Amino acid sequence: MNRRQFLVSASAAAFMSGLPVFAAQAGALNPPLPAIRPKRIEQLGRVRIDNYAWLRDPNYSAFLKGERPLDPEIEAHLNAENAYADQVMIAAQAWEGTFAVNMMAMTAASDPIPSAPKGGFIYYTYIRPGEDHLVHARKPAGGGDEQVLLDEQARSRGQSYYRVIEAQVSPDHSLFVWAEDLKGSDRHRICVHDLKTGDIRSWEDGYGWSGLTISSDSQWVFWIWRDQYGRPAKVYRANARGPVAQALIYEEKDPALFVSIGRMASDAYNFIHISGPDVDEWRLIPADAPTAQPQLMQARTVGLHYEVCDWNGRLVITTDADGAVDGKLMTALPGQSATDWQPLRPYAPGTHILSVTPFKDHMVIRQRRDGKLEIVVVAKDGQTANVAFDEPAYDVTVAEGQVFDGHILRLIYQSPRTPPQHIDYDMATGTQTVVVRQTIANFDPANYEVRRLMAPAPDGETVPLTVLMPTGTKLNGQSPLLIYGYGAYGLSSEAEFSIPALALVNEGFIYAIAHVRGGSEKGRNWFLNGRRFKKANSFTDFNACADYLIKHKYTRKRKIVAYGLSAGGLLVGGAMNLRPDLYAGVIAQVPFVDMLNTMSDDTHPLVPAFRPDWGDPLADPVAYDYIASISPYENVRKAAYPMVLATAGVRDDRVSYWEAAKWVANLRVHTTSDKPILFKINMTAGHQSASGLSDIYAQMATFWAFAQLSVYDA
Repeated sequence: MNRRQFLVSASAAAFMSGLPVFAAQAGALNPPLPAIRPKRIEQLGRVRIDNYAWLRDPNYSAFLKGERPLDPEIEAHLNAENAYADQVMIAAQAWEGTFAVNMMAMTAASDPIPSAPKGGFIYYTYIRPGEDHLVHARKPAGGGDEQVLLDEQARSRGQSYYRVIEAQVSPDHSLFVWAEDLKGSDRHRICVHDLKTGDIRSWEDGYGWSGLTISSDSQWVFWIWRDQYGRPAKVYRANARGPVAQALIYEEKDPALFVSIGRMASDAYNFIHISGPDVDEWRLIPADAPTAQPQLMQARTVGLHYEVCDWNGRLVITTDADGAVDGKLMTALPGQSATDWQPLRPYAPGTHILSVTPFKDHMVIRQRRDGKLEIVVVAKDGQTANVAFDEPAYDVTVAEGQVFDGHILRLIYQSPRTPPQHIDYDMATGTQTVVVRQTIANFDPANYEVRRLMAPAPDGETVPLTVLMPTGTKLNGQSPLLIYGYGAYGLSSEAEFSIPALALVNEGFIYAIAHVRGGSEKGRNWFLNGRRFKKANSFTDFNACADYLIKHKYTRKRKIVAYGLSAGGLLVGGAMNLRPDLYAGVIAQVPFVDMLNTMSDDTHPLVPAFRPDWGDPLADPVAYDYIASISPYENVRKAAYPMVLATAGVRDDRVSYWEAAKWVANLRVHTTSDKPILFKINMTAGHQSASGLSDIYAQMATFWAFAQLSVYDA
């Protein structure tokens, strides 16, 4: 018996011995029942009663800023929820521990992933044995000692939460900058490491997500400041060396728009990108004038999307202008508006352009054609080559940090049964070389099978499904199955490799991804047909996928666990309200389930920006009525609901903790089954868990243990 077999058999014995305890205990425990305090809300001539509105701390903004503690009554309730969830999950402790151990056991200390030589250095990251945060380092390309640029593990010590994003080196290789979050609230500290002196300078109140970059001359740091509501509102330029002198270079006053910044691959421009669901605007800062005012490209026009990159002295524009819904390529000069753009690559219906990465002599297009990802390499003379992959479902991305004037394209390829591979593709010769493969202990891809299925939706559409299962699985309807979905904002759920998914499959589950409308898995229209007044399509797509898996005997009713994250929580909450009979359990991670109240909150940092996606119930009666008809919180009804596990982070200003708290309370008073409704809240984090592997795996182990309880008790 090998180590994994021993752990599985030992945990199974412990779990089975605890099941009778669970069955008796779940009914005996008393879940927290927050007081019902009806709040009458009148809006657009419509009246609703919210019994649990009081669970929202009225001074939440001050709490996020550390100016006052959480309301004591609310804090006591949240602690009671955690205590109840922990008690109910006692029977699953053995499984929870086993999942966490098995995930860590599969994760070998990461091998360094070397970059192509840049500026005389090889850059790479790795995780030391026994640790779970990255080390960012480099060595001279000709050989020499390692220089640590950022040791995340060291900086995380003593912190209850730690996450790094936007780590990058300056063009002259003398600085390393990053944004770090110490509270889980997405309020970042901007850090600048002078690699010559070793000094690290920092300042607060940054917006880290695409909110940090360095000028092409390496003398300036551009960063985004968050306003009092947490919105990215102002772009500042700071001296990269010496005293931090801040200069405001752009302010966005429309709260409905996002601001992001960056530097083009050619280093010819820094840019400011202003965007919303239905609008784009770009402003460019030339490399030879880093302190100049940003130059406007095409002014924002509702309904016109465009992206800009620089290729051989001309700008390449990806746009949906003139009905090119999935994108076409145009060329332009700096400052030219859309009326002067010239065609470069015509629109091809069914081919969705996802990104363009320029090199000196080539341009790389990542696209989806007929639902499948492709990499297309275009030479300056117009010759094209496709980099092909042949698994039924996979993900391929263009790695960050490409060498602009080189001919090597670094790709990252993976599938649910193929660990990530870093592949160098020689754009001059067409040859491929695997640079490094992620090491997975006790793993053989031959033991797993991936399928791409198509489930019929009620309106005749077909919904893609990705399935991962042990090779040779008998389709007899007896396998437990977990189905994941997201379906919002045009974000696709790609068929990636996942150690947590693998750990679940190793315990006998089938793992499925439902690529429902609201994402872009079948092009931009797939997104448009799952947003706003068509959002219900996402819910019915998800249930159609479950029905298809039942019909074809991958599983059966009440053997399925649904799992959704954030807007995916809206998905599984809405799907469950429609068909509670399908599911043994529902996992809703930081779920967006109090849709009507949140979209009616003008102070929420995301609400103005996402009204085009969801509608405006403050101004539009049609939007009010539609949101009221699909919001999971408003549509809880008397029904035999399955087991539910909802989670939240107390410092989450994207999907606030009270959404899950209110939803769970409402479910408890309406369900006609005896299945427990659980709520676990992280009292130190926000929308994301900390970035350490142990934190991530611990949370996933809880989810998978809950899934085991759900399917057993069904």
